[in-house]
Amino acid sequence: MRVVVSGGGTGGHIYPAISLIKEIKRKHKDAEILYIGTETGLEADIVPREGIPFKTIRISGFKRKISLENIKTVTRFITGTSRAKKLINQFKPDVVIGTGGYVCGPVVYAAAKLKVPTVIHEQNSVPGLTNKFLSKYVDRIAICFEEARPFFPNKKVVFTGNPRASDTLNVDPVSGRSSLGLDKNKKTVLIVGGSRGARPINDAFVSVINEWSEKSYQVIYVTGAVHYDAVMEKVNEAGLGSNVIVKPFIHNMPDVLGAIDLIVARAGATTLAEVTALGLPSILIPSPYVTNNHQEKNAKALKDSGAAIVRKESEMNGQTLLDDIDFVLTNEENWRVMHEATKKLGVPNAADHLYQVLVEVSRKK
Repeated sequence: MRVVVSGGGTGGHIYPAISLIKEIKRKHKDAEILYIGTETGLEADIVPREGIPFKTIRISGFKRKISLENIKTVTRFITGTSRAKKLINQFKPDVVIGTGGYVCGPVVYAAAKLKVPTVIHEQNSVPGLTNKFLSKYVDRIAICFEEARPFFPNKKVVFTGNPRASDTLNVDPVSGRSSLGLDKNKKTVLIVGGSRGARPINDAFVSVINEWSEKSYQVIYVTGAVHYDAVMEKVNEAGLGSNVIVKPFIHNMPDVLGAIDLIVARAGATTLAEVTALGLPSILIPSPYVTNNHQEKNAKALKDSGAAIVRKESEMNGQTLLDDIDFVLTNEENWRVMHEATKKLGVPNAADHLYQVLVEVSRKK
């Protein structure tokens, strides 16, 4: 099996692609993969480190207002498509899949024009411009939220879930707890504002800093590297108890997610895939700085199912944060209801579902 994978810009597009590649390799040890990304996106660092063959094209995204930069984008799309056609003709894939980001535009479009079977994977409840454009040309559209279905030609759509969820199947909760020195007998909440952290969440945490040590549960707070020193200055002044752990970043996040009882986080697609696969109750604070406000719409899907509490960043404060965490962790019935609602949304075998879509589409070649 020969597969071209393209996805870039953010981890939300790259990590599902890598999870899918791992699934393909599990099914076909002799499968050949080519990943096409950009030189400037996160994929240029992440993908080669995974030992995946990697090639690049140059592309940029459209501005949502009139701009001369859009003329350059059109030119780059044309040259990027030409470059992608050469790479595809050389590699001769059975199928091409795009997992999101600007780079998928010329790559998947080139494949469609070359009559190579094509699939796009949409992680969010509201698709971006690239996938809306590509939906006219591809053979299948895999989605993770039913809310995304109306944006695409319905006959092409298949619900697969997010392959990243499959990575949670093998989590080691014992390792997760021991890596942070956690008490295995206490309920635990993880508060994280994304890889770079989030100032409003930091401010909320710090504003009630003297109250965390009085709680019966454990708190893991991930500040983000750029905020760590400022937060730790406050922490050291307050003298927090042993039930509070502050970290700049967590590298073994899947293991830690398997070891906790509640997460306070943004509402990115990858996070929600992991959370729902584990049946992990959540308090979601969607980022207001993303395209189409898709995080708020992602979060609403969980809230409407009773799986999450959702707070806008503008309404987040320390007391609200404490009250929401107490509501879930100090009432076993509240936790159970949210856990069961979250579990119903999970697709832990999503990588296999998406792999099966690739196989089906490739047979049409």
